[in-house]
Amino acid sequence: MQIYDLPGPKAKAIIERDSAVISPSYARAYPFVMDHGKGTDVWDVDGNHFLDFAAGIAVTATGHSHPKVVQAIKEQSEKFLHISADFYHENWVDLGERLDQIAPFKEDAVSFMTNSGTESVEAAIKLARYHTGASQFIGFLGAFHGRTLGSLSFTASKPLYHEGFYPLMNGVVHVPYPDPYRPVFNQRPGEDYGETVVRYIEDQVLGKLLPAEDVAGLLVESIQGEGGYIIPPPGFYPALRDLCDRHDILLIADEVQSGMGRTGKWWAIEHFGIEPDIVCVGKGVASGIPLGAIIARKSIVTWPLGSHGNTFGGNPIACAAALATLDLIRDEYLQNAQDVGAYALDALNEIAARHPSVGQVRGIGLMIGVEFVKNKQSKEPAHDLMERIVQRAFERGLLSLGCGKNTIRISPPLSITKSEMDTGLEILEESITLSEKEFQITHVA
Repeated sequence: MQIYDLPGPKAKAIIERDSAVISPSYARAYPFVMDHGKGTDVWDVDGNHFLDFAAGIAVTATGHSHPKVVQAIKEQSEKFLHISADFYHENWVDLGERLDQIAPFKEDAVSFMTNSGTESVEAAIKLARYHTGASQFIGFLGAFHGRTLGSLSFTASKPLYHEGFYPLMNGVVHVPYPDPYRPVFNQRPGEDYGETVVRYIEDQVLGKLLPAEDVAGLLVESIQGEGGYIIPPPGFYPALRDLCDRHDILLIADEVQSGMGRTGKWWAIEHFGIEPDIVCVGKGVASGIPLGAIIARKSIVTWPLGSHGNTFGGNPIACAAALATLDLIRDEYLQNAQDVGAYALDALNEIAARHPSVGQVRGIGLMIGVEFVKNKQSKEPAHDLMERIVQRAFERGLLSLGCGKNTIRISPPLSITKSEMDTGLEILEESITLSEKEFQITHVA
């Protein structure tokens, strides 16, 4: 297995130039300077080849530079590049119709187009406040919803994201997300852990802190992303939907990372058998062209003319890319995400059995997390080990990213093949083996 001496000379030169003119607030996982990509393959400026298990943080859903997406962008760019939201264009309407068709609820859907996931969350906050007349919200610890001020007020995965930015938007109460691997509450007999968390919201938050009539919405990632690729227990969403229905609270599903086919369904929430009121969309919707949206039940989109808008949301090129992306996901990649995702989970569970540092493998489709621990009995998070594995994998030609304190996310393009998955997992396991030796982590008798 080839080991690269990274960064190469061209990459070093670009990184040095970057440090002089680009904000230091950007967090780079390792010194990768991309030159070009095709599908799951990418190359850096020094000609080194990598497999991409990160997909630009789950963005390049159809792979890098898919020919059909590129062609759609070219055709639209020859017509016109921009017309503001003060006017109309057909791609925008076509995309709205497509989002209505795939919305995870039976009621007719209305969309508001944005430029990113965080802007989608901001729009959802405003719509929920306007429609309900209430001002308070419930969010979850471990959540990541973005870094603009409203969405940042819900983000609760790292203190760093808040440091220096207080006061945030008021009116957000956070509760634990139901992580079955690391529960914080005691369950009652016959109750799954998701139901336990909802009972806490009912009894403690609504019972002692927030009047339910003042709560506009509950914002939740269908599967937590930045917080560690955490999948809630099956009882969580039915209990949450029931609570929201009883108290007239809007259930807002953040599908920015978990949506657009990543889990083998259009939306991760579809795996849990309930319907949300608003869906926040971003990342993979246009294969890398900036675009987002909120998709809401038509009955709650009651805000009037001029109450919310933007300049670039629904850009014609982004909409063209999104329409091509939706076609590819529907025709090819929903099924591929199911098939290759199940294949990868089986392989990763075999890897976990061989390695004392792998505490848990979890995932649905191609949204997979591998959590690393110092030993499987204590479950003590192994943050430094996880970061070392990511670095060792990079040196061997695999792009990956961490999430939570100690989890590596596997979120490749939805177009990935089983053969490419095999190659990537071989690199990952070698990186785990080397890192365990460096950190002297061995099986506990």
